[in-house]
Amino acid sequence: MSDWATVFRIDPLPLLLASGEPAVAYFARRDLVGETVPPLETVWELPEVQCLLRHQQDNGSWKGAKAAIGVKGSLVETWRQFRVLVQQYQFDRRHPALGKAAEFLFSCQTEEGDIRGILANQYAPYYTGAILSLLIQAGYAEDPRVERGMQWLLRVRQEDGGWVIGSPGFLGIPLLSWKELCDLTSNPARETMRVFNPSRPFSAAGTGMVLRAFAAHPAYRNAPETLKAARLLKSKFFQEDNWSSYRHSDNWIRFQFPFWWNNLVSALDSLSRIGMAKEDPDIQCALQWLVDHQLADGMWKLSYSHIHKETSTARNRTAQLWITLTICRIFQRFLEKTYPVGSLV
Repeated sequence: MSDWATVFRIDPLPLLLASGEPAVAYFARRDLVGETVPPLETVWELPEVQCLLRHQQDNGSWKGAKAAIGVKGSLVETWRQFRVLVQQYQFDRRHPALGKAAEFLFSCQTEEGDIRGILANQYAPYYTGAILSLLIQAGYAEDPRVERGMQWLLRVRQEDGGWVIGSPGFLGIPLLSWKELCDLTSNPARETMRVFNPSRPFSAAGTGMVLRAFAAHPAYRNAPETLKAARLLKSKFFQEDNWSSYRHSDNWIRFQFPFWWNNLVSALDSLSRIGMAKEDPDIQCALQWLVDHQLADGMWKLSYSHIHKETSTARNRTAQLWITLTICRIFQRFLEKTYPVGSLV
C-alpha cells in the first residue's frame, strides 16, 4: 500500500486498477502507482472519447440544448465537454480538436477579459475562472488571452479577497426580484450591470470555482491574492454560503468529476495544488471527513447530501470511480509532495 493510502480503512487502489474502466486504470497506474504506461494518446483513442469528438462542430464548439434567449447554449455545452476532455482524459493543445475548442472559448472573451455569454451580457467570474482553469491545464497558461482573463478576475474581487456567485454588477442594487434577475441573465438587450459593491462578503461557491484558475496557473499559484482567497475558501468548509445561490451546507458534500460547482473535493483539489499544508486545521478536518466517509468497497458516494439524492446506476458507479481517483490524487499531493516556500499553514 502506498504511504498516502495508509490513512484509509480500505486501500482504493486495487478497485481502481481492476475497475474495468481503461482510463481510470491508466491514470491510477500512472499517477498513484508510478508505473510506466503507454503514451497518453492511447487514452485519447478510447471509444467513448472518439464518440464525444464526433459531435464537435466545425467551429470547435458543441451544440447545446435549446436555451433561454441570450444564453449561449453552445458556450455552456462546449465548456461541459471541454471539462471532460481536459480534466478526465487530460487532452492538451497538441490535439487539434482541443485546439479548436479552445479557440471557440477564447472567441467568447470580451475586451475587458472575461468570458461572457452564459449569463447573457452579465459578468460571470465563477464561469470565467472555471473555463480559464481548463485552458491553463490544456497548455495555454502563457497565452496573453489567459493573462487578460486572470487580470480581470483580480479586478472584480470583493474587498475581502474572494468572489461572488453570479455577477458582481448586481451588488449595487439593494434587491432584485426573481423576474428581474431572470431577465438580466437571459435578455441580450440588457446592458452589462457595472454597479459594483465590493464591500459585500465573498461567496464560497463562486470563490471555489474562480480559485481553480489560480491553482492551475504556475505564475499565480502562490501569489498573495491566491493565498488570501484560499484562506477564505477553507474557512467556509461545511458551512452555509454567504449568498443565496448554493447556500445550503450540503452543497459541500455533493461531488462531481469533471468539476462543475464548488464542493469539498473540488476545493481540496485546488488547495492541494496551491500548496496548503496538511497540518492546517481546516484541511485536517476536511481530509478526515473523507476518510470517515469511505464506503466499504473503497469508493466514495457522489452525494452525502440530504437535499441531493444519489441513485444506483452503472453511470453513477463509473462516476464514483472517477471521484475516488480524484480523492486519491488529493491525498497523494497533501501527504507525499513537498511544497514551495509561501505555502499556507
